[in-house]
Amino acid sequence: MIEALVGSINCERVLTFLNARGEGYARGIATFYSSSLAPIQKQLDKLEAGGVLASRTVGRTRLYTFNPRYPLLNELSALLEKTISFYDEELQQRLLLNRRRPRRRGKPL
Repeated sequence: MIEALVGSINCERVLTFLNARGEGYARGIATFYSSSLAPIQKQLDKLEAGGVLASRTVGRTRLYTFNPRYPLLNELSALLEKTISFYDEELQQRLLLNRRRPRRRGKPL
């Protein structure tokens, strides 16, 4: 949807994923979109070099988040929220569902 603005579909995917989930790592983003890892890593590196993203290492994993000091963060976030609202329902639900651990045995739905 905003591919023409940001330059590539992978950049759009990275930005929307991080906006919906708050943080993410390269392999997790690539797996979510059934994409190859190299272009996702390239976009993450490019966005980090541009100051849009910040990263930190947790164990052996590099987690990326939006840089809170990025001057256009509020505007970018509003644009990405609007973009996500135009995605189909199934993709919206997958993006916004952020389960990290399995459900406890016997817990009611």
